[in-house]
Amino acid sequence: MKRINEYKKLFQVEKEIDLKELKLKYRNLVKEWHPDKFREGDVGGEEAEVMSRRVIDGYHFLVSIAPETLAANEVEYTKTISEAGISDFQHKGNVLEISFTDGTTYEYFGVNRALFIKFVNSDKRIRFAKRNFFNSLVYRKSKKDLELQEA
Repeated sequence: MKRINEYKKLFQVEKEIDLKELKLKYRNLVKEWHPDKFREGDVGGEEAEVMSRRVIDGYHFLVSIAPETLAANEVEYTKTISEAGISDFQHKGNVLEISFTDGTTYEYFGVNRALFIKFVNSDKRIRFAKRNFFNSLVYRKSKKDLELQEA
């Protein structure tokens, strides 16, 4: 959730993410922080390099959790969570990454340590995940999964 809030603050998004508005803000931020605006050795050059990477990463992240993106991928997601089993999972910070037996991987945000421990100790993890993660937490398709599809 920290990452989500950080990127929302960067793009000045207060409520739901609107893709048209986000794209406009993204373009303006890219223009403002583009490294080519600075000559080599300029004071702001290094900061612009860091900020431009942050803006690009933030844009792609917010697009991946936007309601429009999730709605467009709802059929595939519903099929995965209802038909596939859990093949692997990793927890880092408050993010739980679940890999499914159909080859897809999703990240779920807001999974604290206590909830993760309950998930690990559950005798029926898929049932626990359906009740506690799949339709109640912010999620996105993992970059890891997207990289495997492109290869």
